[in-house]
Amino acid sequence: MRLLHTSDWHLGRSFHRISLLDAQRDFLDHLLATVEEQRVDAVAVAGDVYDRAVPPLAAVELFDTALHRLAELGVPTVMISGNHDSARRLGVGSGLMEHAGVHLRTDPQGCGTPVLLSDEHGDVAFYGLPYLEPTLVRAALGAESTGHTSVLEAAMGRVRADLEGRPPGTRSVALAHAFVHGGESSDSERDITVGGVASVPASVFDGVDYAALGHLHGCQRITDRVRYSGSPLAYSFSETAHRKSMWLIDLDAEGAVTSERVTCPVPRPLARLRGTLDDLLEDSAHAQHEESWVEVTLTDSARPHAPMARLAARFPHVVSLVFAPEREETGTHTSYARRLRGRSDQEIAEDFVGHVRTGRTADADEREMLGEAIEAARVEEARDEAYAQADSGELARAQRESGKGRDPAVLGAAG
Repeated sequence: MRLLHTSDWHLGRSFHRISLLDAQRDFLDHLLATVEEQRVDAVAVAGDVYDRAVPPLAAVELFDTALHRLAELGVPTVMISGNHDSARRLGVGSGLMEHAGVHLRTDPQGCGTPVLLSDEHGDVAFYGLPYLEPTLVRAALGAESTGHTSVLEAAMGRVRADLEGRPPGTRSVALAHAFVHGGESSDSERDITVGGVASVPASVFDGVDYAALGHLHGCQRITDRVRYSGSPLAYSFSETAHRKSMWLIDLDAEGAVTSERVTCPVPRPLARLRGTLDDLLEDSAHAQHEESWVEVTLTDSARPHAPMARLAARFPHVVSLVFAPEREETGTHTSYARRLRGRSDQEIAEDFVGHVRTGRTADADEREMLGEAIEAARVEEARDEAYAQADSGELARAQRESGKGRDPAVLGAAG
């Protein structure tokens, strides 16, 4: 049986405020073309169909169109919910969709109930393990503890128990949305450490012929039988080096796995550039990135004037700008008190201006302004001190007078 493993579509997600709906539509066109050209028998979508629990209408319409087109091709699709999806919302209408060959698995209780598909060698059981939030599913699955490994082991226990009751030779595929040991993460995945240690051992999936994983955005092989397809598009600059793709997996009569990567279309390449503004604007080596989405880290010691506008003149698709000035180390281990010793307030203030502006010290007008501010602060401090002394003297007199009034000798004489 030939299956196409994909995940982490994140429909509705943008890239630095740039809509990716057109790029996601192109990907789905590519997926459908691959299904036809490669004569795929089943599509496995391992979670994070949407980018958030309540996706925008345009993303829902895109998903709906994709499901209709898959149904028209007559190719069964098995799909689970991920940690970005609302399992209950995604699962609405799943009973009706079954009749069209679209099998949505969003209920943890159904982990041990497979979708059975057949080829000339017999049955292949597809088990859908939606994202399992430990604190929410521990009791339902009978897990020993609240942790990702524990709930996945409990879910896979149900899978293995069901497989034991199947005819000999039944092959199996598990879809899961999890962070497996050895996987390489990026900045794009939402943290799932709530509920204990986030990552789980690959051995959790022992007993099935293939584990189609979702969650991590880089396409990667944990073992021959445990793989991530990764996201079809880059969703952060941490994915600059990724080759976005899907896995084309063949299961033979014995359940042995052979694989091929199918590259996904790239809407626009990514580039991370670092250097001074002048170097980035003048260096011919950067010409290859002029049509890329660009993240720039400027290392100028002083912040240059209008850097984003100047960068956009050469890189019209620059979307992110970071400042990381490179300074010479100057006594960084000297204590703050020693660095200030012997310096006037005026000098300290001028040094501070030069520090925060990375080398551009205060000019004459600014020095005059700083001097006036320091003098005004001194006057205010002196006035406050005078008021405090006056208040203190008044308080002392009041206490003395109050004390005389309470003196027993004075009270006795008055009596």
